Amino acid sequence: VQLQASGGGLVQAGGSLRLSCVVSGRTDSHYIMGWFRQAPGKERTFVAGFRSSSGSTVYADSVKGRFTISKDDAKSTVWLQMSSLKSEDTAVYYCAAGRRIFIPQRSHEYTYWGQGTLVTVSS
Repeated sequence: VQLQASGGGLVQAGGSLRLSCVVSGRTDSHYIMGWFRQAPGKERTFVAGFRSSSGSTVYADSVKGRFTISKDDAKSTVWLQMSSLKSEDTAVYYCAAGRRIFIPQRSHEYTYWGQGTLVTVSS
């Protein structure tokens, strides 16, 4: 399984941005897709997760109501729609995948990782 993330860039505070993660290779409905982020000098943290078999989602408290994760099976793509962006959302964003029953929020629970895409929010 390979993941290719894109869509990062520079955006003003309050603006929106949509990240995409193209998934190639064999996956099934038991795969969990997740987005993580890592700000400079900080640990990588969970942002959002999507469970294909149920369509259920989980979000970090810091992004609830502002970010939306979704998956387009026809395009083998996972999206992260980000709105009302804040300066503290500035980070490198990574997509990840793992075969799990639940949606984990710890990075080591995910097996596959994309290369990361930088999101910079200016205040």
